[in-house]
Amino acid sequence: MKKLITLAMIACLGLASYAQQKPSRHNGNPMEKFTPEQRNELMLKKMTLELDLNASQQKKMGKIIAEQSAKREAHLKDRKAKTEKPTSDEIFAMKSKMLDEQIAMNGKMKKILSTDQFKKWDEMKKHHREGMKKHFDRRMVQNRHNKGEDFKRMHRDGIKKNMMRHKDSTQTNK
Repeated sequence: MKKLITLAMIACLGLASYAQQKPSRHNGNPMEKFTPEQRNELMLKKMTLELDLNASQQKKMGKIIAEQSAKREAHLKDRKAKTEKPTSDEIFAMKSKMLDEQIAMNGKMKKILSTDQFKKWDEMKKHHREGMKKHFDRRMVQNRHNKGEDFKRMHRDGIKKNMMRHKDSTQTNK
């Protein structure tokens, strides 16, 4: 009977520990597994579906997407290469440049897209930005929670170490 209860407890513990493991939705960004050309093609097809682009609009959008992708890749490489934090002047210059590029992108899009398509594109951008903000906020809360747990664990471990030291010192004094 004791063996049966022991086996049942081991099974329950095994299931409980398995249930606590979160399966990851995907490993990293799935788009990272594609070549830049494949990513650009997928983005163009998605925009074609969303905005109902015609053939000439697709050609123009393909060029813009490739250009944006190249800029993004160069920016990421540059950011990874820098080890020190940027100064406030550098941050200002980067943000100013980013806003200038967004203004230029809006101008290009207005030339290529019809009024209705541009409105849809603008809504898509806003929706994407909101999703990114929610994701960022969720990660910040998760990081704060994890740091709190780490602090509690370190504090608890520190107390245990201090108790052990105190116990050892009292035993050696006797």
